[in-house]
Amino acid sequence: MSKQILSIVEGDSAGTSSSILKLKNMLSELNTQDISEMFDELDRENIVKLFRILPKAVAADVFAHIDSDHQQIIVDALSDIEIGEIMGELFVDDAVDFIEEMPASVVKRVLMTVPAEKRTLINQILQYPEDSAGSIMTTEYVDLREDATVREAFEDIRNTGVTKETIYNCYVIRRDRLLVGVVSAKTLMLSKPREKIGDIMDTNIVFAHTTDDREVIADKFRKYSLLAMPVVDLEQRLVGIITVDDIMQVMVEESTEDMEIMGALTPSDDPYLKTGIFRLAKNRVLWLLVLMLSATITGSIISSFEDGLAVLPALIAFIPMLMGTGGNAGAQSSTLIIRGIAVGEISLKDVLRVVWKEIRVGAVCGLSLGIINFLRVYIMGERNPFLILTVTLALFCTIIIAKTIGGFLPILAKKVKIDPAIMAAPVITTAVDATSLMVYFSIAKVLFRL
Repeated sequence: MSKQILSIVEGDSAGTSSSILKLKNMLSELNTQDISEMFDELDRENIVKLFRILPKAVAADVFAHIDSDHQQIIVDALSDIEIGEIMGELFVDDAVDFIEEMPASVVKRVLMTVPAEKRTLINQILQYPEDSAGSIMTTEYVDLREDATVREAFEDIRNTGVTKETIYNCYVIRRDRLLVGVVSAKTLMLSKPREKIGDIMDTNIVFAHTTDDREVIADKFRKYSLLAMPVVDLEQRLVGIITVDDIMQVMVEESTEDMEIMGALTPSDDPYLKTGIFRLAKNRVLWLLVLMLSATITGSIISSFEDGLAVLPALIAFIPMLMGTGGNAGAQSSTLIIRGIAVGEISLKDVLRVVWKEIRVGAVCGLSLGIINFLRVYIMGERNPFLILTVTLALFCTIIIAKTIGGFLPILAKKVKIDPAIMAAPVITTAVDATSLMVYFSIAKVLFRL
């Protein structure tokens, strides 16, 4: 159906009354998320055309899901009255997300169309730190009184629920807005009409403070399987809620950031295809420079052993294998540990257990690879027993050290309040490269008496 809609919008007959009616009927049958994806296939003119055709009941919801560039195109084409109607339908958190992506000139025009009360709420949320719970919360929630009956609660929800982001969880507050409990829609429906809210509410509340880091909030959502979480100020007064759709977006953004850091990139919020080549180069070149300069350490180690390599040049042939295997072994461990830290499986107190486990894993892997490498070198025709033993011992020790470093450094980063993702493949590989060479040459010096 999407292709059919797009063909009509892009066709010459899209402006006729029959085509508009047909489009509205077709669009009313689709999910708003599916509709929002259609805008990626259209040019500037047709983006505006499709949005104007949307039924009013879904226009604001679609607007909240489309790309910020498309939002700006639509706003530029609409009148102030039309913009005001859209902003009036948007939930506060969606309005904040939209405003944060717009240039100052657009923001000024948009805010002029927003009612004073809603504008105050938007400005309040915009003042919270970017990564805080306050910055992603919405103020549109259902609140109930302790002394209200279930019957009164249902009446209240019927009157106000249409403008709330969710009605599944209702929050019980006192006159001073102090949060005292939460009631689910299931509990309300299964309770008797005359029962008091204070008697059926759950007082064991999982909540967040406005200044809490949003990664911490995401962990709580995962741990307690929440659909929404209340947000309170320092005096425990309810000021908003965070819903699961917003926290899912946070999880995507945090995962993307970790992937970029693990790949030695400076994190960026901009989509790849919409980021200029100079911006992409800027995000990459700093880390490449750091890694390039750090790699000079391995060069210095090789230079310091030039005399030994001149006497036994066969040692050079095995350097890439040792460095590559060590780097891969360290990257494996760091990936698992970073993931464990991210999902809460590993904490700072587990450092000794992690190190001891990685040492044993490294010993098993090192022994297995050492035996295979011993046979490989022998089959390839190398008959110098000291050279074979040097490479095998170096490989065994390198893997153990690499696994230990890969397991320890992410936890160390967490301890000193650095993102553990920084201690990913590039950094681990650089550290292991230098270590593997030192081990290799040290063993060679002993066995060959260089």
